[in-house]
Amino acid sequence: MLPAAIFAIFGAIVLVLVVTTARRSSTSGRLSRETKSRDKSGPASTSATTELEAADSAVARERAALAQNEAVSGVPAMVGETGIARWEPVDEETLGVSRRQFLNRANISMLGIGMLPIFGVSLIAFLYPSGAGGFGSKVTVGKLSDILASITAKKQPFYAASARTYIQIFDNAKTTAAEVTSAYEGREVEMGLPDGYVALWQRCVHLGCRVPWCQSSQWFECPCHGSKYSKIGEKRDGPAPRGLDRFATEVVDGNLVVNTGVIIQGPPIGTTTIDQKQEGPACV
Repeated sequence: MLPAAIFAIFGAIVLVLVVTTARRSSTSGRLSRETKSRDKSGPASTSATTELEAADSAVARERAALAQNEAVSGVPAMVGETGIARWEPVDEETLGVSRRQFLNRANISMLGIGMLPIFGVSLIAFLYPSGAGGFGSKVTVGKLSDILASITAKKQPFYAASARTYIQIFDNAKTTAAEVTSAYEGREVEMGLPDGYVALWQRCVHLGCRVPWCQSSQWFECPCHGSKYSKIGEKRDGPAPRGLDRFATEVVDGNLVVNTGVIIQGPPIGTTTIDQKQEGPACV
């Protein structure tokens, strides 16, 4: 996700540079506001200026006559005694592309060819769902027998980082099957409860913080706002609206597979399928 976001930001910067370059190119050759203001604020016309304007008019008439002669003879005409050639507007097609235009167009083309494919690929990678094997799909976390043995020996849940899941032993010796079915709306088999385990999502149902395990209290305690859950994720304290959410599980060839694409909502407040009290000092 992070590289895709960096590519997206870099693509936006490139787009701004392209627009700025195009705008600068379109405004090149124009008179500035200061130049126009200075021309308007120049000295008033004098008699000498009037004479120059009259002379310019005479030259203009002479040029018109020469142009007519040139149209007949096909030879470029000269103006007056000075021998100045008559000015003609330049054909842009004949002139071709200026150096500035060439460089601007080359920069834009290179940026487009180089960055747009990268930006497009990163955007697709950012929006495309994660592939099989990662979070959001089925994740194999290990041998179920080894996981349950580790939980018993260490007296703490087994954490599967790839599934963002805590695997915890579900001891329902003091709870009837009917009570479990009622509390979990008949989805206890899907969660693996009859086989003695449960897969808890690490995300707090209050505001989404990661909930760590507190070894001293034997509870899950959220450091963000103080929500607390029993060892199997049933809500015990704090602002959380329910217990921790769970994932569907299955056992394949002795391996525990957690389906992180199927989220089962945590039990409601007041659910006590395991009557577990706080066993020591709280961490939060």
